[in-house]
Amino acid sequence: MRLINRTPSPRGLMIAVVAPFAILVAIYAAVSIDRRVENPDDKLLPGITAMAEAVDRLAFKPDRRSGDYLFWKDTLASLQRLAIGIGIAAALGIVFGIANGLLPWFSASGSPLIKMISLIPPLAILPVLFIVFGVGEVAKVALIVIGTAPFLMRDLEQRVGEIPREQLIKSQTLDATTWQIVLRIVLPQMMPRLIDAVRLSLGAAWLFLIAAEAIASTEGLGYRIFLVRRYLAMDVILPYVAWITLLAFLLDYALRQINRRVFPWYGAAA
Repeated sequence: MRLINRTPSPRGLMIAVVAPFAILVAIYAAVSIDRRVENPDDKLLPGITAMAEAVDRLAFKPDRRSGDYLFWKDTLASLQRLAIGIGIAAALGIVFGIANGLLPWFSASGSPLIKMISLIPPLAILPVLFIVFGVGEVAKVALIVIGTAPFLMRDLEQRVGEIPREQLIKSQTLDATTWQIVLRIVLPQMMPRLIDAVRLSLGAAWLFLIAAEAIASTEGLGYRIFLVRRYLAMDVILPYVAWITLLAFLLDYALRQINRRVFPWYGAAA
């Protein structure tokens, strides 16, 4: 049998998924031990035990000053900002994406404007956001919206343009209004595509969130990472980075499951 036709068994699939991570952990542990043999005070690559102790201290023991469990407080603050930013961006994306893709007069002015905005580096205007909105939550959420909404708008505009023209013609033949076409034909087809677009924009959203938290914040995953870097606390930084990666994976997985369960026809059509 040719190699391209071979598929792994369930057990083989599990091994194939776990093996790369196990190898990376083993390599890290070996290099970390080797560095600490040469220099017991080495902070660059802390041992697994040191990172576990740091997580235990931050996640399961209250802070002496505030009494908060800092790990979970940071996680909640970051996820809240991310959810609000992505939610607003998704709403803007579906509204302007459909309008630009379906309404020629709206597209004539809206589409070039959105394309121009999408070319602005979001991090370059972060100081402007802090000046206009202050260093509170609004500026952080605004950065996520500005960084992700134009992508969602342009992606959905293109997807609307891919709807078979016959569907629009037949609906108009049946005397459907523009609003009915939007609600009954365009919107149902765009919702699963919106979820896919949000999945693709999550990486950028995390980047903007961490950048905003690092510059001006008192809580959050990005804030904690940049706070402890001055002490070279890699035993805190690395678990936080791993936690952010895990959260991003879980969010992506959750969105894929929503698409799969709510819009089962979408995966089959793709």
